Amino acid sequence: MSPAPPPPSGPSCRRCHPVPYAEFAVRVLIATVFLTAAVSKVSSGRSFAAFAASLGRLDVLPGAVTRAAAVAVVAAEWLVCALVLMPWPRPAGAGLALAAALLVVFAVAITRVVARGTRAVCRCFGSASREPLGVRHIVRNVLLAVLAASAAWTSTLREPASLQPGALAVAGLAGLLVGGCVAALDAVVELFRPAGPVDSPHTARPRRSPDGTGGTGAAGRARQPRLPVRPGR
Repeated sequence: MSPAPPPPSGPSCRRCHPVPYAEFAVRVLIATVFLTAAVSKVSSGRSFAAFAASLGRLDVLPGAVTRAAAVAVVAAEWLVCALVLMPWPRPAGAGLALAAALLVVFAVAITRVVARGTRAVCRCFGSASREPLGVRHIVRNVLLAVLAASAAWTSTLREPASLQPGALAVAGLAGLLVGGCVAALDAVVELFRPAGPVDSPHTARPRRSPDGTGGTGAAGRARQPRLPVRPGR
């Protein structure tokens, strides 16, 4: 019996390996999240001012450096987007590592805010965000940090290989969809949150007193018209 043939190696084997496609999907996911965050913060002066003010309300930085910190965060987000979409493994890996570091910092800061019980609003995606920071924001950042760190690690290990365009497009589309869902998480939660009762001025009615008058107590009785008293015959 002849021995089993050795497993295929070379470019044909690397081309069918799923790791490069998973790594590319994570790169697109991270780029989508960070690009959405960066664009929403600088889309208008009001959005950036709201983000800078939200950093001050977190009470994790001195008030004098909150605006500088806001500028640094936005610049780092743009840098992540530029690096992770580069076709070379080293810059892409550096961008993924930077994204993981930023996400860990965000998760630690949010954890401190939640532990103190501060009802700070999340401005991660600009002034449109109105959801208070909570556990789901910590979980979101931790999961994204794990994905980014894993992709950064694999990008330093694998060798450059030619990839199939069709599979690459599918991986990129998957990363784009998941990244869009992550960026829209707060909007989805707010959309499906049950609304409380709203009093409408057109349907509101004055409360009636127990005796059936239009007011309450003596004030209601005082508004009732008094009949003239005729003298007795």
